[in-house]
Amino acid sequence: MIDQKIQKIIAVHLGIENVNSLTRETLLMEDLDADSLDAVEIIMAIEDEFDIEIPDEIAESIKTIGDIIDHVEEHQ
Repeated sequence: MIDQKIQKIIAVHLGIENVNSLTRETLLMEDLDADSLDAVEIIMAIEDEFDIEIPDEIAESIKTIGDIIDHVEEHQ
């Protein structure tokens, strides 16, 4: 469930039609061509959706969708 919510948030922010193409291994910057502003917006949307805070040092280390999912699961 968390996986699907995060995938949907990313898909909406980046205009990706096929949510199922997003996997835990998908790289935000390299695979999805997200820039730093996209990454910030995605992190903020995830923080709002799950009512958590992702510290800047963690946000900067996030590379894959799986990294985001793992952090959200650990702080739910």
